[in-house]
Amino acid sequence: MKDPVDALDLLDPVLGHHIVNALGWRALRPLQEAALAPLVGGEDAVLLAPTAGGKTEAAAFPLLTRMNRHGWKGTSVLYVCPLKALLNNLHPRLRTYAEWLGRSAELWHGDITTPRRRRILADRPDILLTTPESLESMLVSAHVDHRTFFSGLRAVVVDEVHAFAGDDRGWHLLAVLERLSRVAGRPLQRVGLSATVGNPEELLDWLQGAGRGRRPGRVVAPHIDQSPTPPTTGATAPAPSPPGDIELDYVGSVANAATVIAALHKGEKRLVFCETRRTVEELGEQLRLRGVTTFLSHASLSVEERRRAEDAFAEARDCVIVSTSTLELGIDVGDLDRVVQLDAPSTVASFLQRLGRTGRRTGTTRNCLFLALDEAGLLSAAALLLQWSRGWVEPVVAPPEPRHLVAQQLLALCLQEHRVGENLWQEWWGGIGPFDQGAAAPVVRHLVEQGYLDQDDGLLFIGPEAERRYGHRHFMNLTAVFTAPPEFTVYNGRSEIGRTDPDLLTEEIAGPRKLLLAGRSWLVTYIDWRRRRCYVEPADEGGRARWNGFGGGRVRSFVLTRAARDVLLGQDPPVHLTKRATVRLAEAREKHLHTVHPGGTLVTRLADGDVRWWTWAGHRGNATLAASLPSVVAPQWRFSDHWIRLRDDLTPKRWKAAVADAAAGLCLPDVDGRAVRGLKFGQALPPRLAEATLAIRTADEEGARAVLAEPVRLTTLPSQ
Repeated sequence: MKDPVDALDLLDPVLGHHIVNALGWRALRPLQEAALAPLVGGEDAVLLAPTAGGKTEAAAFPLLTRMNRHGWKGTSVLYVCPLKALLNNLHPRLRTYAEWLGRSAELWHGDITTPRRRRILADRPDILLTTPESLESMLVSAHVDHRTFFSGLRAVVVDEVHAFAGDDRGWHLLAVLERLSRVAGRPLQRVGLSATVGNPEELLDWLQGAGRGRRPGRVVAPHIDQSPTPPTTGATAPAPSPPGDIELDYVGSVANAATVIAALHKGEKRLVFCETRRTVEELGEQLRLRGVTTFLSHASLSVEERRRAEDAFAEARDCVIVSTSTLELGIDVGDLDRVVQLDAPSTVASFLQRLGRTGRRTGTTRNCLFLALDEAGLLSAAALLLQWSRGWVEPVVAPPEPRHLVAQQLLALCLQEHRVGENLWQEWWGGIGPFDQGAAAPVVRHLVEQGYLDQDDGLLFIGPEAERRYGHRHFMNLTAVFTAPPEFTVYNGRSEIGRTDPDLLTEEIAGPRKLLLAGRSWLVTYIDWRRRRCYVEPADEGGRARWNGFGGGRVRSFVLTRAARDVLLGQDPPVHLTKRATVRLAEAREKHLHTVHPGGTLVTRLADGDVRWWTWAGHRGNATLAASLPSVVAPQWRFSDHWIRLRDDLTPKRWKAAVADAAAGLCLPDVDGRAVRGLKFGQALPPRLAEATLAIRTADEEGARAVLAEPVRLTTLPSQ
């Protein structure tokens, strides 16, 4: 490793001066030091470090150095984040660093006012902090001269890159970056920042897009390189914290969780993560009833409500903020003392992000208290902690075959360029996977046949069907990648509180209608059905919270479901288990004696006659197995993460034949045609392709094959 003085010498001298004198840093952090040479040299990179490891500066300082050294003009660096709140939080820091060099940094997202946008367009900032959706809007907007604005673009920083790469927003981001590269007329240096990822080399390949193999790139992760005991194969994880910092307790209800949180660690700042907005609301109300200073944060609260909560929490001491994953990423909420988790997040990566919110002050350690609300939550938490203790983190895998986003990008490109050559459109994306000519050609044909695109004299342009479906408000719907369920906006007077599910406003009830929102109960006084608005007044208690989304609840992976089986077979995670947790785990193990076996899987007949195959394969693994074993799976097949329901007339002979057929070739799960409605732009695909896109995303062939290869014990089945 370089001497600290030598490392600073790689930076612009003015920047180095301010780092030492304004920030008071005597040296750079390991990641910042290791990232200097490759980033100043123009390489692509993925920078990995635990939360609060200085990733923002590790990217910003070298790029500002390049900016000054090479005389970059105009908007030359994009800083892309998944959340507007994270952009707002980072902006003051990046603006300060830029101003040291006489440069500028500005925000551009959906909350930025029109006058401020006009000033940005007239005087381009050197660094633009934005989201992929806002970049898309700039490319297609009639009010933005995108060729002039992005003409000086040289580099892109993607913060929390794992949060993009694991879902469709990642494909959308990659596609937009390829279009920006073509607009700018040069390859863009790409830098991804991440705290937790299980496959960094593959993530770098993904981030490089069309530049993969053509541009130099590297993973920079000094905290892993120096680890004396590398993690298990296929996973890259920071070393687990000492076991005493993590505790697992069983409380049995939200009310009991509130009692525990209110009693513990008084005088400290506590951040509580919940897995649903409804639980956030219920816990917030219960904490306030116990006299705890409480703030809430989730996606259905108004921007003002969330901002007030985050600002107040950052300044307060003896308080609690209750949040969904909205505060999982790097938004600064001040000096945090404790993290509490109700039940368990769906991934080890999420847990590591949340754990990393603590232990940032000198003399403090990272900590997390798990409070399980029921047996399922306890088992999920124990399984996640067991897998974490093994040094495992989920690999980040982009969703396969994003055909619906190919359709969206083709329409957006035609809106951006007005007319595109029917044989030249694929050049805009440099041949990245989904936009390969062979894969995308059927989508183009369908768009033309259905009138989404018109075709004339070898050119493609926006057609009447695209105008009808997406043309409202200057094609605003074309730039939003996700379909959100309709919600009603809730107002107290002129103040927006947030949004609620319409079912709470339409279901039959006895007595007054009350909502629970922002941790308070509200009496509904008037509903404006046409404008989808609901007006309320404060109420004492009795409000209800609910949100319904597409796709149902969260599902557990094959690995975490198998870890749950390991827990039931007797393995405890190496963390502190309270007496209540120990007792309930013992009860769960007794209850599941007939469902788990160390030598393979079990098929059992329950007391009610149900025959179930206890695969412990996770939701997608079981969906794949159920589709691949039609002769033995119950006609209206049902399954969970743990089991698949089989026909009650199953015999060993029939079972053996069905397994042999499945092993020869697995099938994709069936998809209900109605599910396509939850796939934004799915209607712009041929129905067959839309359903195929969903089917492959609900499958886990690797997990299914692993289960089929295991011995199966058939119990209490007829012999013939």
